[in-house]
Amino acid sequence: MQTVMTSGIPSRIQPLKIGRTLPRERIWPQWVIWNCQVSLVVLLLASWEIGVRMEWIDPFFWSSPSAILDTALIFIRRGDAFIDTWFTFRSTILGFIFGTLGGAIVGLSFWWSRNYSAIFEPFILIFHAIPKLALGPLVILVFGMGLASKVAMAIALTIVVSILNTYSGVQAVDGDLIRLMYSLGANRWQVFTKVVIPSAMPWIISSLRVNIGLALAGAIVGEFISSQYGLGRKILYAGSTYDIALIWVATIVLSTLAMVMYWLVIQLEKWLLKGVMHKKV
Repeated sequence: MQTVMTSGIPSRIQPLKIGRTLPRERIWPQWVIWNCQVSLVVLLLASWEIGVRMEWIDPFFWSSPSAILDTALIFIRRGDAFIDTWFTFRSTILGFIFGTLGGAIVGLSFWWSRNYSAIFEPFILIFHAIPKLALGPLVILVFGMGLASKVAMAIALTIVVSILNTYSGVQAVDGDLIRLMYSLGANRWQVFTKVVIPSAMPWIISSLRVNIGLALAGAIVGEFISSQYGLGRKILYAGSTYDIALIWVATIVLSTLAMVMYWLVIQLEKWLLKGVMHKKV
């Protein structure tokens, strides 16, 4: 605060205001955001349909919303939608579960021996660097054209991410807490179950959202290479027959399936994190 002399009498003046306040954006209600999103989709579809009917857009390469709707109804009536979606869903979920759990177990096992982790870590990194698409034909030959090969491809894409995340969590465990447990008479198994696993759980959980997308990608890659069912096989078949509308239908169903599984994983993540925080409290 500054003082100045006015007619011999000191008086206080307000300090100068420097700068401006940060602008605050008004947050729209959620229903307004949803309406905007729906309006954008409707506008896009309407423009697409008009463009096709006015011959501005070539329907051979892009199809049209009306043709896609007709193909979707046929896809549902024949029962292919349920069969192919269920096949892709099963292979994705199984690959996600086995890849995440298997990777977590391997990553946690690295805590037991530095020599053991030093031996196997380079091989895991090499496997992680290999394009999994190159392993597709080998996986199909070994596991066949059925569900097992698609699950194997999904595991191949998810297990390394889970291993590396879990191992990072193991390395981040508080050393002072481990020494405290030993000083209180705990053995290695008790330290592993009471300290290492709870400390690594947030790292394991953080890989779930990534792994569900990788598992779906692995299942689709397996279906592209060789499969009797699945949305990936349906897309490949539609492409080989130049059925663009069917490609769009299968892609939309696949996107919907991906969003549903991603939402389920988010709910699982919240439940697991709640359990971890409850145990820490």
